[in-house]
Amino acid sequence: MLLLAPTPPPSPATAHRRPGGSAASCIRCSSVRELDRSPSRPPLPALAEAKRVVLVRHGQSTWNADGRIQGSSDFSVLTPKGESQAETSRLMLLADSFDACFTSPLARSRRTAEIIWDSRDKDLIPDYDLREIDLYSFQVGTCSLARSLDVCANAWQPAGACGNATLTSGICLQGLLKHEGKEKYGALFQQWQKSPSDCSIDGHYPVRELWDRAQGCWERILTHEGKSVLVVAHNAVNQALVATSLGLGTEYFRTLLQSNCGASVLDFTPQPGGRPPNVCLNRLNQTPNSPISAESSAGRKSSKRIILVCQGATQSSSEAQKTAELLLDLKVNSIICSPQVAAVDTATAICEVQEAADCLGADCVPRYVEMKNLLGLEIDDAFLTKQKSLEQIVQSGWMGGMEHQKLKTLWAQSEDAWQALVNELPEDDGAESDQVVVAIGHPAIHLGLLCRCLNLTMDYMPSFHLDDGSISVIDFPDGPKGGGIVRCTNYTAHLGRWSLPITKSTENNDEF
Repeated sequence: MLLLAPTPPPSPATAHRRPGGSAASCIRCSSVRELDRSPSRPPLPALAEAKRVVLVRHGQSTWNADGRIQGSSDFSVLTPKGESQAETSRLMLLADSFDACFTSPLARSRRTAEIIWDSRDKDLIPDYDLREIDLYSFQVGTCSLARSLDVCANAWQPAGACGNATLTSGICLQGLLKHEGKEKYGALFQQWQKSPSDCSIDGHYPVRELWDRAQGCWERILTHEGKSVLVVAHNAVNQALVATSLGLGTEYFRTLLQSNCGASVLDFTPQPGGRPPNVCLNRLNQTPNSPISAESSAGRKSSKRIILVCQGATQSSSEAQKTAELLLDLKVNSIICSPQVAAVDTATAICEVQEAADCLGADCVPRYVEMKNLLGLEIDDAFLTKQKSLEQIVQSGWMGGMEHQKLKTLWAQSEDAWQALVNELPEDDGAESDQVVVAIGHPAIHLGLLCRCLNLTMDYMPSFHLDDGSISVIDFPDGPKGGGIVRCTNYTAHLGRWSLPITKSTENNDEF
């Protein structure tokens, strides 16, 4: 049943600020914002031509499977499942023409890179700064490079030229399980879980060091002559690479998830006058398996979730059905959609599949899924015209021609829409409190919702890209008041666009 729930006109936008950002910032006609960076962090190097970078996390490792703390230690290897994940990533990226592949030297990452890179004729480029986060006494040992430098095994010592440090075996346990970390380190481990960017371990701030390392990696990756670069590394360092490319600080650690073999795609476009390039996150954490399945977890589990479904450009019952089937593994509690026809049709398909999912017998009563209209998810006709070719998407984006005032109106609208969605999530954290809300609307409004989730300003909206029919997943492990973390953005594989990344034009709705 479709319940009409008109919403009041949007109130003036609240400025969600970050250091150096302002909701009143001028928006240029570009798919991405020219980043304003703090003086303490150098800008990205200027580019002469556009560059695409694909980040891939390694496949499942033996210590991933055991739930052990790895850090930059090098004692775990890929499991058979991890090898299979890497092979799936190889097939997904098979048609992509990469000019180079940078990889962490740690065995689990190096092996993943070898599988994906396969028979390509250029050598892998190991970069020591792509190693996983250094956790000092929370981990044991170091990477193979540090061990090859005969680092002292009896005390923390500098590891030669690579500047790493190693740990005495008497201070910690090898492959510490996470519950052992809680027992062994108590309040310090709790601080690491709750406030990692401010957590000091053995006199070091691991997350801050990681962000500095990521900045150095970008200097080498972006100055490489290749136009398309593959980077195979780890969970935390890939998070840092995504965040630093967008100018986000250490407070975004554990906010932009990276699952095993998850791929993230970043587009860099040059700016005149030697200025730093524009950056657009084309897609985040595209996994070999469904982004909403139990095996897609990265980080803490969450019982509260908002799934953003971008309505299609045209009314398509086939696409709506595919989206409904993708969500079949979830028990959706409510569906909030724009009153526009394409959104309503998708919502209806999801609702019908969800209500019939548990009905296996003749006497079964279908499960009820609440379905509402939300005017805040509706988009004005002025936003409906988009540029289609890949070149236009990369160079100017389909938000490129949007007037500043119209963008401000959209931004204000997104505030009320985001709050309405969050209000659908109960605060109760009990065992029976799982709540999944599906929101269906135009990609433009969903860009605003993503920025609201991440507490970003309006000028970040063009720094993300969403395709028609795509799915983005936001989890709330600490409940709605604890803020959302982004599991993935712009997932389209369920529509037959097996595209990690997109390297072919979607003009005229071409299939991949």
